[in-house]
Amino acid sequence: MTNQTVNGDSQPGRGSLDRLAEKELEALRRKGLERRTRRVEGRAGPRLRVDGREVLMLAGSNYLDLAGDERVLAAARAAVDEYGGAAGGSRLINGNLALHEELEAELARFAGHRAALLFSTGYMANLGVLATLAGPDDAIVSDSLNHASIVDACRLSRAQTRVFRHNDPRDLERVASGLAGFRRRILVTDGVYSMDGDVARLAELVPVARAHDMIVVLDDAHGLGALGPSGRGTAELEGVEVDVAVGNLGKALGSFGAYVACSETVRSWLINAARSFIFTCGLAPAAAGAARAALQIASAEPQRRKTLHERAEQLRAGLRDAGFDTGASTTHIVPAIVGDNARVMALCEAALERGIYAQGIRFPSVPRGTERIRFTPTSAHKADEIAFAVRTFAELRSP
Repeated sequence: MTNQTVNGDSQPGRGSLDRLAEKELEALRRKGLERRTRRVEGRAGPRLRVDGREVLMLAGSNYLDLAGDERVLAAARAAVDEYGGAAGGSRLINGNLALHEELEAELARFAGHRAALLFSTGYMANLGVLATLAGPDDAIVSDSLNHASIVDACRLSRAQTRVFRHNDPRDLERVASGLAGFRRRILVTDGVYSMDGDVARLAELVPVARAHDMIVVLDDAHGLGALGPSGRGTAELEGVEVDVAVGNLGKALGSFGAYVACSETVRSWLINAARSFIFTCGLAPAAAGAARAALQIASAEPQRRKTLHERAEQLRAGLRDAGFDTGASTTHIVPAIVGDNARVMALCEAALERGIYAQGIRFPSVPRGTERIRFTPTSAHKADEIAFAVRTFAELRSP
């Protein structure tokens, strides 16, 4: 075998695969849909370096500014000192750390459930939950704007999936009324919709589900820590109880991973049936330690939530005054709807040059014609920083 065959593009299949990849990439470029990563430097906070430029960070999910909090980092270091850098295996073999169980107990209490189970990511949590609860004889009813992880989980479950109009209790009633004959019926919805910043109307949706004997699953990735009188999320805000709540540790709690809050019996079922739990390594000790500290801080310092929503409302009102459509947003996720992929990305890049990073979101991530800049302020942003962002986007919008 020649060196060219070993090291060059003459390896079997490599050239043809690269040509195929380039063809697909070129098709994305022509549509204005090619994505690329951005290089981020610095400790998480309201300002970071993005692609070599210091910017006001309005494109993250570090809502309560805990990802760089020294107490959170100290807890992560302490966990590494005690347990090492990794769990070292799956939870069902050797990776079930005492730290995992301690965090799960604290998350369950915080979420108002009897038990909780950690997953590596929110995506894996949704896959595990829905593929466990549902199968070919079951029906899942999903909001039309649910997150991609829910869409994929519905597909993986092999259940019959029915979609109802976004946040529409009457349409949920219509869909639920046609589910006679299925073994199980499941309603799944986001708590806060990640592209629009509106809140699921759980106070109206859950009673419809209960009337039709449906299991209620809530993905509250963006609500945990940020919404509700105690920060427990969308269900607390709406005054309802759900059967299963999926929460994310990598957003308001400034760490990494996810959990499912449920009953002790459902937790045991997931341990035995959720493939995305069984066949993966346990959460890294640093992430678990950080999440424990962040959960305590979020509970003890409600001012963070208050400031977060003050900054979000300042941003939303300012953008509206500048002529932007902010849609149905009522939370810390604030869209500025522009329409057209090219226009929205040009606006994103122009703002980045002026020192503001707020990501452009294109079709097909959002419906065609609703392409937008997606702003996500944090509790650490100051009022004058938000005012600067509004002023900048107002100037960029002007002819």
